[in-house]
Amino acid sequence: MTVKIVIGLDGEDTGERALAFAKEQASRIDGCELIAIYVIEWSPFTFQTPEENEKRHLRREEEIKLAMTRVVTPAVKSLQDAGFTASGIVRHGDVAETLNALTVENGGSQLIVGRASSGGFSKRIFGSSTQNLVMNADVPVTVVG
Repeated sequence: MTVKIVIGLDGEDTGERALAFAKEQASRIDGCELIAIYVIEWSPFTFQTPEENEKRHLRREEEIKLAMTRVVTPAVKSLQDAGFTASGIVRHGDVAETLNALTVENGGSQLIVGRASSGGFSKRIFGSSTQNLVMNADVPVTVVG
């Protein structure tokens, strides 16, 4: 059975620390697979015209492409260059809920996230979202400082 570790990235130093910790953990597990995930905070609750919704959809697609290019692809490459099997995902949604859902969907056995940063993912999840993730995740969560 392949062990899969999910890494919550934020595009900040905290994500890099989570990535480094995940590499360390994965190096101790034969055949471990790493999945790097970046969640773009997005609320589905807005009331807009059809034209605004079309623009919003285009903006979402642009954000996904940008996050993949700037954050996830370099992280996956660094993992692969270190000899790990790795993949990456970018999604919109509530950070804690989406990370948990994607971890479960992809068969992850552990979720590793950074603790705090000046912005990005960790800032959004630190506090009630982090508590929700830690307390309600379907897999163990490691918060890296």
